Amino acid sequence: MNDLSKPCPFCTLPPSRIVEENEHAVLILDGFPVSPGHSLIIPKRHVGSFFEVSAQERAALFELLDRAQVLATHHHCPDGFNIGINDGAAAGQTVPHLHIHLIPRYHGDLPDPRGGVRWIIPQKADYWTGR
Repeated sequence: MNDLSKPCPFCTLPPSRIVEENEHAVLILDGFPVSPGHSLIIPKRHVGSFFEVSAQERAALFELLDRAQVLATHHHCPDGFNIGINDGAAAGQTVPHLHIHLIPRYHGDLPDPRGGVRWIIPQKADYWTGR
């Protein structure tokens, strides 16, 4: 999943990358955004899974998720959002430090956005046409 000889990129974030923070988490803009305003909410403690965070860390993450939504709405006026966590290598996690994606979505960014995150397994995403 990750080259363990390299330091964790989220544990070594330069302060200039941090948009906002609280006691347990930071908010940054994604380095490889899929849409304008794509941001990441990351716990300060190095932890791999969402299911390993404490109640206090979870609350702090959600506090910054709310803040990220406000900032994206103010600066980019999206029409919707996808919120996602890749938890484990089988789910596509490539950085073994928990991070929550807030991905602003815009009318017309895909021809048919129905199914949203269901498209991670494309052959099972379309449940509405009866294929």
